[in-house]
Amino acid sequence: MTSPPPPRSRTGPLGRPGRGRGRGRAGGHLIGTYGLLALTALLFLIFSVTLPRTFPTLDTISSILTTQSIPAILALGVTVPIATGNFDLSIGYGLGLAHVLVMRLIVNEGWPWPFACLAVITGSTVVGVLNGVIAEFGRIDSFIATLGTGSMLYACTGWITGGGRIVPGPQGLPAAFTDLYDSTFLGLPVPAFYVLALAVALWLLLERLPLGRYLYVIGSNPRAADLVGIPTRTYTVCAFAVSGLVVGCAGVLLAAQQQIGNPSVGIDYLLPAFAGALLGSTAIKPGRPNALGTLVAVAVLAIGLAGIGQLGAQFWATPLFNGGTLLIVVGLAGYSARRRLRTGVGEA
Repeated sequence: MTSPPPPRSRTGPLGRPGRGRGRGRAGGHLIGTYGLLALTALLFLIFSVTLPRTFPTLDTISSILTTQSIPAILALGVTVPIATGNFDLSIGYGLGLAHVLVMRLIVNEGWPWPFACLAVITGSTVVGVLNGVIAEFGRIDSFIATLGTGSMLYACTGWITGGGRIVPGPQGLPAAFTDLYDSTFLGLPVPAFYVLALAVALWLLLERLPLGRYLYVIGSNPRAADLVGIPTRTYTVCAFAVSGLVVGCAGVLLAAQQQIGNPSVGIDYLLPAFAGALLGSTAIKPGRPNALGTLVAVAVLAIGLAGIGQLGAQFWATPLFNGGTLLIVVGLAGYSARRRLRTGVGEA
């Protein structure tokens, strides 16, 4: 009597997954890693075919690089606290305060613009440190802590401006200051190079330095980070400090762009920044916030907004697009995390 054939294994030689399963995993990994990059190219192609005379032009590319530079900088800035599992909701209010404070120091107080910019960036970094201290040492959820400090920053903005705008005199602002935003380099807007430099710096920080690995460990399991001796509070405060530093730089750039102090302008940048950072966590390094993914995500949002704008969308289409994208991204990220968890349990 012959024995029944052994059951078919789902793994190949040496316990490796079978070819079909391995190919499926490889395909899913490629989609997760480069899918957003492919979507960027697809959106650009669709709008180029739909709007062949206006969209695929150097003017449109320059406009995208210029107008989306500040949202991109903010998105990269909030990526660092998100890596630790925290959210800095004060960035919009901090941006508004930073840019009106620069205008106040230059226009009303007569400060040289380099000193005014340096003072504002330093103060914004201090605000970031305070956010981290309140959240970590005060044991207050970062959502609530930064929302509270953001409201206080907005109050400071109203106090400084008196609820009105800060308008330069007839002589205007120093040309060297406005050139921070208006000038070009190699035929491209200078703000695009700021974004690229910041993305490279954060990529090195998060992917190549021990500090970045510590931040990711804190974000994934803060208790385990404590057990292995990582000073979680110190590094979390450092993450908020980086966010504050970036917000200060973005505030200087916004002042050079607007050339007028508007106390309510910063709040509009909060949602696009988080949409870019959270969408970026689904690309390049799926499942964790990363600088290159954020850069690709900002490109997707920028191309989408530019395309629907040229199609004649109303003013309310921009917040609708950003809000809808954020909801979809959070939903997909949650689904992806649950799927990875189920897959890991099943394979264990």
